Amino acid sequence: MQDTLNISNKVLTRKNLIYLIKKYKTPLWVYNADIIVKQIKKLKKFDIIRFAQKSCSNIHILKIMKDNNIKIDAVSLGEIKRALIAGFKPHNNDIVFTSDILEKKVLKEVVRKKIPVNAGSIDMLHQLGKISPKHPVWIRINPKFGGGHHIKTNTGGDQSKHGIWNSMQAIPIIEKYNLNLIGLHIHIGSGVNLKNLYQVCESMKNHAIKLNKKIQFISAGGGLSIPYKPTDKEININEYFQKWNSVKKQLTSTLNCPIKLEIEPGRFLVGQSGILIAKVYSVKKTQKNIFVLINAGFNDLMRPVLYGSYHEITVLHKNIKDIQKIPLIRGIIAGPLCESGDIFTVQETGIILPRNIPAVYPGDYIIIHNTGAYGSSMSSNYNSRPFIPEILYEKKVFRLIRRRQTIKEMLSLELPL
Repeated sequence: MQDTLNISNKVLTRKNLIYLIKKYKTPLWVYNADIIVKQIKKLKKFDIIRFAQKSCSNIHILKIMKDNNIKIDAVSLGEIKRALIAGFKPHNNDIVFTSDILEKKVLKEVVRKKIPVNAGSIDMLHQLGKISPKHPVWIRINPKFGGGHHIKTNTGGDQSKHGIWNSMQAIPIIEKYNLNLIGLHIHIGSGVNLKNLYQVCESMKNHAIKLNKKIQFISAGGGLSIPYKPTDKEININEYFQKWNSVKKQLTSTLNCPIKLEIEPGRFLVGQSGILIAKVYSVKKTQKNIFVLINAGFNDLMRPVLYGSYHEITVLHKNIKDIQKIPLIRGIIAGPLCESGDIFTVQETGIILPRNIPAVYPGDYIIIHNTGAYGSSMSSNYNSRPFIPEILYEKKVFRLIRRRQTIKEMLSLELPL
């Protein structure tokens, strides 16, 4: 267990962390753009990388993607607006809208901006086709199986709401409205193992051959895992690419049309780039446990309480000369919310699991690692706690990319009414 951040010791040193804490206070998010760019480079063999912005939708993070020729996946009107503000163009395949429903405001926007639609339901094709013939569409296929690091992140199979179950049923609708079928997409879940991802390759090949339509793109979807635990291994990207590239070549030959291979990562690009820094306010002992209470809760980081997710945790002592002399404790890291489940150290089942950490005291700091994906983007105002700031390290400079929300701003939607 260290007292400095282990993802980039040259950047997030003790000195830099203390500087950020003094300037922006806690809790706060910190991202390292260098790590995002490093992850992007690992996927450069794919023809198109399309960022699943739901994982981290800050406009300044999206601008990093834009600057590195990454395209964008949007799943709401708000995400479309974010992409446009970040500089993505609606007419050149920069943005694809993916959903299972088409709300009126979204429908109007994708038609007006000519944004391709990745349709997860037959009803979407009807609704789009009636007012926008020839509109570019994808079919999001439910391959009848799924995967993911948790049952709640499984997006395939008969218990998933996502995708079209019988892809053949989409073809008559597409032809009826003269929609332009440009691609096929399969995404089975988030944080998926390689074995399940290889199943997607075979499923894509079978569906594409069965549909027998000339298409421009196939999408491998997302789901690429990252190492959260020290024992987790990096996914073999080259091996994964070779599998998909083989499918692309087979389909290009069988369907007699040039096809580009897309991948749609979210956590893989941003997950390891981020940390959450919080301050220790109380250390409480019960008969069997030691609770370390910090000023960040599941309103900030939802993953542990929602999925039982593991995040590496390190300690940054306010005043320390020799960390080797500090004894270890079995600590439970908990937040400030009026909610018993506001715990960061849990098993996948949600049961509390104490963690070995150096002894801490009020005024010390806790760093929760690998929070760049599904951290800030899943935050809420639960317990009427304002959103916390986001800091980005880019081009050797730390800068604020989202300021701390004030209570006045939080209440402004309700007053005056």
